Amino acid sequence: MSIYKPNVRKVTTHVLQAMKLHNKKIAMLTAYDYSMAKILDNTGIDIILVGDSASNVMAGYDSTLPITLDQMIYHATGVVRGVSRALVVVDLPFGTYQSNSTLALSSAIRIMKETGASSVKLEGGEEISESVKRILSAGIPVMGHLGLTPQSIHKFGTYTVRAEEEEEAKKIISDAHILEDLGCFAIVLEKIPAELAAKISSEIKIPVIGIGAGAQVDGQVLVLHDMLGITQEFSPRFLRRYHNLSAEISNAVIDYIKDVKSGGFPNNNEQY
Repeated sequence: MSIYKPNVRKVTTHVLQAMKLHNKKIAMLTAYDYSMAKILDNTGIDIILVGDSASNVMAGYDSTLPITLDQMIYHATGVVRGVSRALVVVDLPFGTYQSNSTLALSSAIRIMKETGASSVKLEGGEEISESVKRILSAGIPVMGHLGLTPQSIHKFGTYTVRAEEEEEAKKIISDAHILEDLGCFAIVLEKIPAELAAKISSEIKIPVIGIGAGAQVDGQVLVLHDMLGITQEFSPRFLRRYHNLSAEISNAVIDYIKDVKSGGFPNNNEQY
């Protein structure tokens, strides 16, 4: 019997699995703080990702590599406090799981114990299988991430579309099956050809979440600051901006400055 209900009170890995079975699309966005997480959770978003993209949009680095485990825990702790419905996934940052599975488990345990999050996400396939296996053995749900993996930017040397060549496409298909067989509850596919993503989504039984991977997958994820137009310098083809908060915030601040400078703020009703 399926456990999927349209108005589910709490999204779990089982609910996501049921959504795939019922062809119900999964909506996922990033968040890095309590206030934004609370807003997102109240909209009915299915998954909130505390992404290592915080390194870019919150700290101003040009890659995801610098952010630390302590910093990810700080962001995730605030997010979890603001969430009552969505499934919270936290990225394991670069250097906390690739070198050995013991370190990977230790990193994942810290995230789960110190933040109260629901699961963790790792980038990579067969090469990190021991880390995935060790984390899963402790009862910690794992989301995979294949295709363009930003933590490997120095290996790739570019953020262009991955798996356009047959050899790499075959590896991604193989890695997706490996992650499923290990026990991952879902996989993110980033910036790969739509046809390849559709093939993978049809072949594996766990949900596939796309970002720049076409429409024929089980759900979509975007970075919140990108889709709201807070960040302006990042404009890949797959990004749809739903708002221009950068302009709105700027205009509001300009109005505030004018009112302060002119003496118009505060007025008689805004003081004690």
